[in-house]
Amino acid sequence: MFFRQLFHPESSTFTYILGDSTWRDAVVIDAVADSSEAVLAVLREEHLQLTHILETHLHADHISAAKALRKATGAKVVLSSRAGADCADLQVDDGDFVVLGDDVIRILATPGHTPESLSFRWHDRVFTGDALLIGGCGRTDFQGGNAGQLYDSIHAQLFSLPDETLVYPGHDYKGRWVSCIGEEKHSNPRLAGKSREEFIAIMNGLDLPKPKRIDEAVPANRLCGQIA
Repeated sequence: MFFRQLFHPESSTFTYILGDSTWRDAVVIDAVADSSEAVLAVLREEHLQLTHILETHLHADHISAAKALRKATGAKVVLSSRAGADCADLQVDDGDFVVLGDDVIRILATPGHTPESLSFRWHDRVFTGDALLIGGCGRTDFQGGNAGQLYDSIHAQLFSLPDETLVYPGHDYKGRWVSCIGEEKHSNPRLAGKSREEFIAIMNGLDLPKPKRIDEAVPANRLCGQIA
């Protein structure tokens, strides 16, 4: 088992590289275009062959490295069937899985931040994208977001996992890098002890600025990171 977490400071994005130590296969989750060389360097250093490029959703704050990494490695791009991304080699739904060596990565549909949002469960951890952050969650005021749907996704798909399940989010803005399901259930200020109605009110009142790169990033990411 190989695991590496990378961080892109400009967008505060985490990229994850998962590997099988026997077969030397690897997958990458949410790779950023600016950091594609860093991903390739890790693969070379660890003698890993990239087989799949997983995206939790169509990102609004950075351009994906999917197209560049596919060209460099021949790996398959994996996106939700709800993403409307014909560029994807595999379009997946809840309950599907991606093979990694002798193991599988399980697909959890966690819509709400965006309709196509996915989380990925592997061993003792879950990669939640923007659905569940450390002490927060992804906003729901653009790209077809829906606060009620996000609340339902988090409780049905993520909070139903064992409390000790490690939570690796898509972003963090305060220098944190991992949490666990039990911690988020009991301490996340947007979710802990909140009813669905209270959560919706919180999310509808955030009044956040528009993501700076959304007009460029979302169309590019629907093309797997190709700028039109």
